Amino acid sequence: MVDKNLFLHDLAVVAILKNEGAYLKEWLDYHLLAGVDHFYLYDNESPDNQAEVAAPYVEAGLVDYFHAPGKVMQMAAYNDAVKNFKFHCRYMAFIDLDEFIFPKTNQSIVETLDEILSQNPNAAGVAINWQMFGSGGQETADLSRGVLERFTQRAPVDWTPNNLGNASVKTVANPRKINFLIYPHHANYFEGLHAVNENGKIVPNYLNNPVTVDKIVVNHYYTKSKDEFFQKIQRGRSDIPVNTYDMQIFDRFDCNEVFDDGILKYRAARTFKHENRNQKLSRVIETLTQILSTAPANLETALTCLTLSSYLRENVLPEMSFCEEISLKKVAELSAKMNFVEASLLIRELPKILRLPYPDVKKIRAACLEIIPQMLPVLREKVGVSRDYIELDYLQDFLRS
Repeated sequence: MVDKNLFLHDLAVVAILKNEGAYLKEWLDYHLLAGVDHFYLYDNESPDNQAEVAAPYVEAGLVDYFHAPGKVMQMAAYNDAVKNFKFHCRYMAFIDLDEFIFPKTNQSIVETLDEILSQNPNAAGVAINWQMFGSGGQETADLSRGVLERFTQRAPVDWTPNNLGNASVKTVANPRKINFLIYPHHANYFEGLHAVNENGKIVPNYLNNPVTVDKIVVNHYYTKSKDEFFQKIQRGRSDIPVNTYDMQIFDRFDCNEVFDDGILKYRAARTFKHENRNQKLSRVIETLTQILSTAPANLETALTCLTLSSYLRENVLPEMSFCEEISLKKVAELSAKMNFVEASLLIRELPKILRLPYPDVKKIRAACLEIIPQMLPVLREKVGVSRDYIELDYLQDFLRS
């Protein structure tokens, strides 16, 4: 467990978006009220006013906005966020612009996550079930009102046609435990870790059935009005190369059996409470210096200290190179007795570490050379981790050269 005050952001949302200018403000404002304090947004060639809508949030330090041109860019965006920002935020959520995370506990999203994940030390993420909302019979788009106000009818909780529908989940996770993402719905975690549902039950993939929605759900406004779904068809998909959207899908997913305005009541009860950039930096620097004056409790903490020291040195205070060197020394000390998960995390950071100009880099290199041969037999025997095995094999040869 890493001290939450060490992170620049408590919960960040990662999303790829295209032509979402009409919906972006409501989506951002809702999640800010629900406890999200940062967004990594990837613009997939949007010709509308999406960037202009995001601009005030970028200026306020709430959004990092990137351009992600090309086809099938969703997973590339997700993995880019994990690679570059996993030490900046305690949790990361991976959702779309038609999805709203709704804690039914009336707490913030983070408070709900903390309660769920605190029960299982090997839980690296929470798999949250969908609740599919339909059009409510609306043919045209009334953009004078928000999505949450316009669509208040959904499918029953147990609507799981072909074991899909509400059985599908979206992921909020500790990004430092993520190996990689190859699907929009769930993550591949380091060996020995897993996602859980709201009741602590392991969820091995993109489905959680029976559906559990007592504590937290993802309201999925998949169809909206008929006209808006037609626009979805025109945009295509960002996760697979084939556009599978058509109006038959609208008919199949346009479920309106249950009236549900719970998210509106939740939003009305929330107030906006966030630190500004200077407050965040002051808190992080204070926590960083306190931890380094004693000793980081684990390698995850030490690597977080190292990454944040480097970030602060490059962007805020050049004199933070002192903390960077101390953090690296702590990483070197802890790497001599790291476990499998810690080794996996450290190895992900090796390219950055090997470029640093400090003597302890050699100790970290030696520690990785020692543990990689112990990890390879485990990965060789596991189904589905051949990619990890091959990467480690190549890395071992590189470190020996």
